Amino acid sequence: MIRERGNGVQVAFSNLLSAYLAVGTDEVRRNEVVVRLKKRLEPADMADFNFEDRDLSKEDSIDETLSSLNTLPFGSDFRLVVLRGCDHLSKDFSEPLIDYLAAPSPTTICLLIADSLAKSTRLYKAVAAIGPKAVIDCSTAKPWKLGPVVSAMAGKRGLTIDAAAAKELVERVGDNTRMLDNELARIASQTGSTHIDYAAVDSIVSRTVGIKPWDVIDALCARDAKTSFDLFSRMPEKDYVWFFSMLVPRIRELLVAKSLASRGQSSLLAKKLKFPDWKVKNHARWARNFSERELLDLLDSACDVELALKGSADAKVALTLYLGQFVSK
Repeated sequence: MIRERGNGVQVAFSNLLSAYLAVGTDEVRRNEVVVRLKKRLEPADMADFNFEDRDLSKEDSIDETLSSLNTLPFGSDFRLVVLRGCDHLSKDFSEPLIDYLAAPSPTTICLLIADSLAKSTRLYKAVAAIGPKAVIDCSTAKPWKLGPVVSAMAGKRGLTIDAAAAKELVERVGDNTRMLDNELARIASQTGSTHIDYAAVDSIVSRTVGIKPWDVIDALCARDAKTSFDLFSRMPEKDYVWFFSMLVPRIRELLVAKSLASRGQSSLLAKKLKFPDWKVKNHARWARNFSERELLDLLDSACDVELALKGSADAKVALTLYLGQFVSK
């Protein structure tokens, strides 16, 4: 059942390693890792005796944790010990844990969980040295990539969801996968249906995340009047100055994009603006939505809006009119 391998004794229970690190803020994925490992205990019918879930952020001493890791299993081939809160351990806590990982118990599977842990840390390196599959990426997908993730989560609950509904759910709830999963369950419970459409999300789910200025700006650059005004109407007034400080530089960026395009040099845009490529991937397309005169007029009108934001006029009215100038064709 046990064999020597690499850095000391490794467990060989169906090729499981002696330790894993689930790192990232995707709580659903992290919990899935716990569930998968815990299921390996069930055949022995002794899961409760051989499973321990510890939150290290609430513990003062490493001694009990080490004792748990070194405890022999009861009626099973191995124990599973989950260690949460491994992000910011003190040196007094992390160093003994690192020493343990250098020579782990051959009858314990240790699962460390952290929202984030730099690859340069000794703790990360200690787990990574155990095997190529020891580190499990549980990072949250970018918001624009969460649609398929939400669809997969719905599928695990025996549900289906429209793409538009998944997108709206992310916009209302944010990127916390546990909250998204909870909302899927709530929608299904209230509708009594296994299919979730946009109308269900719209009628049941409240918006709990604020509007991001760059989402409004992207909609303005696409000259999408409906989306622009819908998002802006839900933006808190305290964010107006922040929003405007991001909007005016975007106009200048589009002018640069338009100028380079006229010379057949669009590929130089990222270099000229000193941005990473991903940050300007839509600029050329957005620039085609405007004439050069329109962009220059928007820059000129920005002076009046700035004065309004400083208190000389109604900021909301000034910004609303400015948005109208942006999207009118």
